[in-house]
Amino acid sequence: MDLTKRDVREITMPKHFNKKTVPYWIIAVLVILIAIILAVHFKANSSSQTTTTTVKTSSSSEKASSSIKKYVAGKDYKITYSNTNLIDKATLDKALKNSTGADISYMMDTSEDGGDMAKVEVYYNKDKNLLVERLFKNGYSGNQDSARVVYDISQGKIPDNGADTDSHYLDLPLVYTWEKLTK
Repeated sequence: MDLTKRDVREITMPKHFNKKTVPYWIIAVLVILIAIILAVHFKANSSSQTTTTTVKTSSSSEKASSSIKKYVAGKDYKITYSNTNLIDKATLDKALKNSTGADISYMMDTSEDGGDMAKVEVYYNKDKNLLVERLFKNGYSGNQDSARVVYDISQGKIPDNGADTDSHYLDLPLVYTWEKLTK
């Protein structure tokens, strides 16, 4: 059995693949490859956007919850309200937040720019509507406070009158204590 060139061509090339259809096949393969590349690219873009959104969301929720959940009341610190008949808790909390702007994470932070507090005592002068905050930094000894802050609740600010904090502090009732429990 002798095979001619034509017979060999017919055996090796299917009928739907000939010289006339080669450009169409090349175009079809290129279109499929481009579609696959675009699909993969779109999928990669889509999942990176989702990841970015997730990261942003969890990052902002960490920031929001860092001051609340980083330290646990009763385990890391303790807050005691006393003499609540003199000043209500909401007024006291608002005044404390306004006077220092510090939150629990700041007070617990032992870094150079943190509060590094071991204890905070707040006394209330009802006649002058003042809070006297005694701040005790970590490492304090005895009853020696590290700093004092006087806050005028009526004016909503720390008065700049150069007054001696001892005169505001002596013989006043203790209304709030914050203590760091963890070392």
